[in-house]
Amino acid sequence: MDKIIIEGGKPLKGEVRISGSKNATLPVLAATLLTDETCILSNVPKLLDTNTMVKLLKSLGKDVDWDKDKLIIMSNGKPNPVADYKLVSTMRGSICVLGPLLAKLGSAKVSLPGGCVIGVRPVDLHIKGVEALGAKVEVDAGYIIAKTKRLKGNRVYLGGASGPSVLGTANIMMAATLAEGETIIECAACEPEVEELANFLNEMGARIRGQGSPRIIIQGVKKLHGADYRMQADRIEAGTFVLLAGMSRSDITIRDFDYHQLTALDDVLAKVGVQVTQEKNCVRVKAPKVLKPVSVTTYPYPGFPTDIQAQYMAMMSLTNGVSVVRDTVFPDRFMHIAELNRMGAHIRREGGSAIIEGVKELCGAPVVASDLRASAALVMAGLVARGRTEIRRVYHLDRGYENIDKKLMALGASIKREKE
Repeated sequence: MDKIIIEGGKPLKGEVRISGSKNATLPVLAATLLTDETCILSNVPKLLDTNTMVKLLKSLGKDVDWDKDKLIIMSNGKPNPVADYKLVSTMRGSICVLGPLLAKLGSAKVSLPGGCVIGVRPVDLHIKGVEALGAKVEVDAGYIIAKTKRLKGNRVYLGGASGPSVLGTANIMMAATLAEGETIIECAACEPEVEELANFLNEMGARIRGQGSPRIIIQGVKKLHGADYRMQADRIEAGTFVLLAGMSRSDITIRDFDYHQLTALDDVLAKVGVQVTQEKNCVRVKAPKVLKPVSVTTYPYPGFPTDIQAQYMAMMSLTNGVSVVRDTVFPDRFMHIAELNRMGAHIRREGGSAIIEGVKELCGAPVVASDLRASAALVMAGLVARGRTEIRRVYHLDRGYENIDKKLMALGASIKREKE
């Protein structure tokens, strides 16, 4: 297992290119199960999570060739409806194979998923959705077991306790592509990753409209074909680098992503005093010497993303005042508080909120990454802290950030990997 060692306080400068979107790639890979024809995906990030999904596809009857950032997915004639616990238990996004398997094969046995420990994430909306399309579902011995002769279109409401379900929307949308008749998803997730999945499915011959809005309409078709598709850039990686540039007062140009997907972050940063200037397909960040404390609440898209809550908290720890971060999507996603406090931050939790009292500086310390986005927050803190920071359990980081240590080294950071 690796650890990352950072000598903080080094000036950062240069350009960084944003990799393909992890959160968009995983359901798109699952969607290739809906066809027997070849699919080609480019701009795919090399991550632990994408590698896990590739292994899962292979176990379900696909042959996959990986050439640099391109994946070629082909059927090997041996479809398998069972998504095994050993693979699914390591990654939440693997639940997305439920809908495609059920629609294509008429049956699916999918292990209950795992992933980052950031609070309870039930699968009830996934089950509710496929049941609405006519599947019979039971949960037994840690597996979701679903069967159907033919899915039939229906109206499905996917509003949950914390808002729409992104993966639930993806699952039901994929299942509905091969269902008989029309399916309407109400209270659908509006995230760009859902929109991209719909665009990919339409390239495969699906008939989907309304993606990016709370109502998605799917007209079922009998068959889907292969597609050649380029994945969009990762908006969460982009947001992480934007926050790092502001927190470290660095002159960094961030390339090849759509900044319009981060409108909520841009609105908050303007209040903090950070200026983000767009230039064609890149942005530049300019930050004042003193950052203003600004409170935020996370919401489903287009609200402030829960996936940059930890990184934003790291930035707020160096403001001149008090701010509050409230997470309505994952109210228990605060395991990074203790580790940031080890580095000199003053943060306390009250229910689903964190109260941050800004300090003048952070100090390097040995810390442990609890989840993917917490890992990024600790890297950010280490880069601006005085002294040496040692981050353990960085496999979380490798699940969602492609070559982040190499990208940071290219910007001038003193960062290296070592075996624990």
